[in-house]
Amino acid sequence: MTALPGLMQGQRPGICAPMFTDLLHRLFAPVPTPLPTLDGRHAMAGLLVRMAKMDGLYAVEEIRRIDRILAASYGLNPVEAARLRAESEKLEALAPEDGRFAAAVRKRLDRDHRESVLVAMWRVAVSDGVAKASEQAYLERAADRLGLDAAAARRAQEAVTSTGAADGAD
Repeated sequence: MTALPGLMQGQRPGICAPMFTDLLHRLFAPVPTPLPTLDGRHAMAGLLVRMAKMDGLYAVEEIRRIDRILAASYGLNPVEAARLRAESEKLEALAPEDGRFAAAVRKRLDRDHRESVLVAMWRVAVSDGVAKASEQAYLERAADRLGLDAAAARRAQEAVTSTGAADGAD
């Protein structure tokens, strides 16, 4: 039996090629662009966007809720709020799940305002009907990363779920 060109006797074609190609791609792939420094607005909007996407769906109700929260929080008109959300969607898509949005919010806001951010996150979570297990788990991590204790996390949840505040004021 004659070997194919470039292969030694007994070597099967195609066995090493995928591993070698994968190695070359990893070695020479461009380094991901680091995220810009987050300001408070983009950090909060990024948290809200990530919250909305946590269940794998990004519903229109969640987008509307985020826009209303951003408009109310920062005194923005609807177009400005939508622009801030859109910019934050891009940042959220690039950011790893490492808590950098929560860290930026934690650094810039006092405890009461961080608790308000958690309430806003709960409003986004329930705006499509109900908070799913993945969303609740994310909210627990977010509360911790925001520097809030279990009591504050409970208050934020109760502010939304016990009063029907998902449809209430943002």
